[in-house]
Amino acid sequence: MDWNAAIEHHREALKRVLAMLTAMAGLANGLAAGSAESGPSQAADGLSPTANRPTLPRHLHRAVLRLLRPAEAAARRLVAVAARGLVVTPQASAREGATPPPALRATSQVKRGRSRPPAGRYIGSCPATPHVPALPLFDPLPRWRARRKVTASSVPRISVPGLAAPFAIPAPPSPFDPLDATRLALRFAALARTLEDLPLAARRFALWRARLAARSQPRSGADAAGRPANTPIRARRIWPFRPGRPPGQRAARASARSHPVHAVLDEVHGLALWALEPTDTS
Repeated sequence: MDWNAAIEHHREALKRVLAMLTAMAGLANGLAAGSAESGPSQAADGLSPTANRPTLPRHLHRAVLRLLRPAEAAARRLVAVAARGLVVTPQASAREGATPPPALRATSQVKRGRSRPPAGRYIGSCPATPHVPALPLFDPLPRWRARRKVTASSVPRISVPGLAAPFAIPAPPSPFDPLDATRLALRFAALARTLEDLPLAARRFALWRARLAARSQPRSGADAAGRPANTPIRARRIWPFRPGRPPGQRAARASARSHPVHAVLDEVHGLALWALEPTDTS
């Protein structure tokens, strides 16, 4: 099988899906097609009240998310396919006594609150971090014990005639309510960066697999699981994909009409499982 041709074919298909979603949301330049709201809510986030944030109507925001989730899942699986046969050597971490590079030390200091990061660039009118966010390598795990949110249909309206006015019942959510699309624009940027520089994302995935294999090897002074003595157990991901159907994938018997992105996700998911199969060394 020609893996390079399959990777390029599905990468171009995902690029077309991303271009369609960007045009659908109107976030090509970081601005939404709808109006941009400003007010006290933005001031609470640390932004000036006059700063404009892209917004989308609720129905359009939900429609874009329904197609963005399978596109991101397909891109993660395409990264796993591109990392097939890639060999990398993980470097020693700072916990093992090695000195981290200056960029890593600066990042750790920022996370601990020792210094403030430099002023970031702007994606359109959206303030962002100095770098484009990276696409996560792992699927979000399903919420096994998630409770269904119950929406209250009525509220008690207790009042004293002549002294207190009845409580005003809030209006139900409208499909045309403006929702903040800043995070949506950042997810578009992360997906575009992954598709443009697929070898870099593949190296990230191969480095994670190499570190996972290094942790599984027993070392001197370690227990049967390969951990040093008196080390607390920490849960780690050992498989990048979620069990069952990929995120955003429709069931085989779904009545709703599927989108081309679902066909791409179905094909790339099979290729990723094939690429991650352990090699037969017998």
